[in-house]
Amino acid sequence: MATDQRAAQSRSAPLSGIRVLDLTNVLAGPYCCYQLALLGAEVIKVERPGSGDLARELGADPARNAAGMGISFLAQNAGKKSVTLDLKSAHGKTLLKKLVATADVLVENFRPGVMKRLELDYDTLKRSQPELIYCAISGFGQEGPRANDPAYDQIVQGVSGVMSITGASDTAPYRVGYPLADTTGGMTAAFAISAALNAKPRGAFLDISMTDAVLSSMGWVVSNHLIGGVPPAPHGNENTTSAPSGTFMAADRPLNIAANREAQWQSLARHLGREELLDHPDYRTREDRKRNRDALRCALEQSLRTKPAEHWVSELNALGVPAGPVLTVPDALTDRQMVERGFIATVTTSDETLPITASPIVVDGERPAPDTPPPDLGKDNDHIWAELGLSDDEIAALKSSGVI
Repeated sequence: MATDQRAAQSRSAPLSGIRVLDLTNVLAGPYCCYQLALLGAEVIKVERPGSGDLARELGADPARNAAGMGISFLAQNAGKKSVTLDLKSAHGKTLLKKLVATADVLVENFRPGVMKRLELDYDTLKRSQPELIYCAISGFGQEGPRANDPAYDQIVQGVSGVMSITGASDTAPYRVGYPLADTTGGMTAAFAISAALNAKPRGAFLDISMTDAVLSSMGWVVSNHLIGGVPPAPHGNENTTSAPSGTFMAADRPLNIAANREAQWQSLARHLGREELLDHPDYRTREDRKRNRDALRCALEQSLRTKPAEHWVSELNALGVPAGPVLTVPDALTDRQMVERGFIATVTTSDETLPITASPIVVDGERPAPDTPPPDLGKDNDHIWAELGLSDDEIAALKSSGVI
């Protein structure tokens, strides 16, 4: 076995030994902490007694919702532990501070000011743990005129401007078809925490705004406006930087073609038997093609509609013209590329085996995946609180009083 292979096999997970307290609900925060768990961190969900994370009640299966294991919860909480704690009670505050003293990171997504009113803000908690990395995820950030506004994914999609450029001119504004703002905010928080863990000395307050995260991800659109003076606009399935580059209809289904370079455009036209378009004055240059993209798409589809999408994908890619099918989500999940790369993992509960998404990161040829299922509410109460020195009788008393 090669030396580098032995080193890879013996190497610990990137965040092994890091303890993260996950005080978050629903999606942005739980998604952040799921990414940290996948990279080896010990993630302890600190949930409200009796109800827990709201996502436990959300999802397409009413029976699971009623049982407190909604599909929305299952999606990003595998590999975590769960304790319950009433943060409004004096005992609850004391226990959280004790738990913080053992932790490296705390993540919360309450509205700005909530943790300060609970006397559990960063300035208070860092007395228990001076090296604490405290990450606050919110819709708009901890300061500013919108800071205290409620922020759900759709609200942030609207405020960030992303809806105004999604869809076509006759359909925009349009919501992106999944919780883009929550997910982008959560991923931003995860990489900010990972970076802060590397700082010396350790300890930071991270203010993560979902709106900031979404706008940052719109770099080309923002820069075209700020630097180029181009008004952002919805362009449907067209790539505004080039043509022909977008979605085209084949005989059976749509496909995407990105002939962004001159050589690719020429190869595409010739392969489709449309050499006459190369000398057409409307399509002679890149800027010509961009101005006349709709007519060009119609002309190319006259040929593309004669054969199935997969036929064109195979032939065009072989020619060096980037092409790909437009798949449904079920198709994408069962696509040979995703299957062979092991993107879907499984975890086993006492009742069933659950398919869930593994990490989007492959480390030394291995894709991190959770080794335990999403936890039942308060599953780790006895272990975690005993670890802090509480006796069985004290834990029982806290349970009966509703503190945990």
